[in-house]
Amino acid sequence: MSAEDFIDTNVFIYHLDASDPRKQAIAERIVRQALLHGNACISHQVMQECLNVVLRTAQVTLDIAQARAYLETVLAPLLRVSASVALYQRALDVQARWRFGFYDSLIVAAALAAGCTR
Repeated sequence: MSAEDFIDTNVFIYHLDASDPRKQAIAERIVRQALLHGNACISHQVMQECLNVVLRTAQVTLDIAQARAYLETVLAPLLRVSASVALYQRALDVQARWRFGFYDSLIVAAALAAGCTR
């Protein structure tokens, strides 16, 4: 389950949001490389956050069909870390050690579980 890069939710939001072409171009490159080379991953949390944002709050709101297509073509192929008791325990350890918020700790724990180095 090892991957070099862990991609956070914001990258996918920038990928879909054309209001800042520079950020969108960087996000496009990151997502394209991740899908092409299989060297990056996401967790269930990133998938949930991304879908919630694009369906409700993003500057570019997707309809259900568009969100489903994005899920199937971009998010699902990158999903490598699912929820587990061990993941939550590791997130609590990260939070205790580094004093991050819980959801940030959960992202760090997922990246560690996937063996990510960046």
